[in-house]
Amino acid sequence: MHYEERFMQHALKLAEQGLGKTAPNPMVGACLVMEDRIVADGYHVQYGQMHAEPAAIHAMADASLLPACTLYVTLEPCSHKGKTPPCTDLIIRSGIKRVVIGSADTNSHVSGHGAEVLRNAGIEVIEGVLEKECRTLNKRFFTYHEKQRPYILLKWAMSADGFIDGLELAPMQISGPEAQLLNHTWRSQEQAILVGTKTAIKDNPQLNSRLVDGKDPLRVLIDKDLAVPSIHHLLNGINPTLVFTAMERESQGKVEYQRLDEPFFKDPVPHILYSLYLKEIQSLIVEGGAQTLNLFIENGLWDEARVFTNPKKIGQGVAAPKGLGIPNSSRLVGNDRLDIYLNS
Repeated sequence: MHYEERFMQHALKLAEQGLGKTAPNPMVGACLVMEDRIVADGYHVQYGQMHAEPAAIHAMADASLLPACTLYVTLEPCSHKGKTPPCTDLIIRSGIKRVVIGSADTNSHVSGHGAEVLRNAGIEVIEGVLEKECRTLNKRFFTYHEKQRPYILLKWAMSADGFIDGLELAPMQISGPEAQLLNHTWRSQEQAILVGTKTAIKDNPQLNSRLVDGKDPLRVLIDKDLAVPSIHHLLNGINPTLVFTAMERESQGKVEYQRLDEPFFKDPVPHILYSLYLKEIQSLIVEGGAQTLNLFIENGLWDEARVFTNPKKIGQGVAAPKGLGIPNSSRLVGNDRLDIYLNS
């Protein structure tokens, strides 16, 4: 590995620690290198807190040595004022003479301007080091800004004979405890989670991250006729919930109702995704049921699918969605096989 890639890889590992905490900001890591040695580093820990570049610069024990350092950063430094001052200003003031960037920031507020500001200040700027890896790290951020919708994760568990639920009235737990724990970890990492009416009624899900120490996602429900009983978990007002419906209903506390006109419900997914975009939701887990999952698959509106397959058989039930192609990767999680599909 080239030495510049080695330092960028270190910055990437730092950035990953912000997963689930930085949205709507991207995950960013940075390190300062002097004489082929990392002398300080930092990452964006949480939205509203210090960005990665200032974190690394402030971690430098002797600021007088900054002009002798190269700054490695996974994403183009911001040049606009948000919750924090522009990172480019601090980099210029610090005296750093060389900056290596992983990927450009396609957010319209930056979009190449950060690198331009640094160059105009006489700083040498190298771009595109481990660019693919840096873009993959911030797949949610880039999808949001470039496609004007959240990054969409489909998730379901199915039996060995291809069913995601049985025919009985009671909900059926298919995946094992290890898969359930991983699923709650995923929930804590994403901004929103969505189910349809049938799943909400039959399973009465909480759609939170109660099995792990992490934040709960925004709960999103598609309920055209407002058929889900008000006593169900999704409407209990404990966590924020957004309900898309064709009916008129005033929002109450943490439960927000958003009306879609009847024609929209023939193909509601694009309208739901744009509404989430306007709310700055950069990632969405779709957990079902089959009808809802198939809506996203048929529209081609998904980026990643995570499918658990348990060795037990049901015999009959609700068929799992199809049409994802060949898994990009597979591994065992307890007794379940986890297949990951990418829509690329």
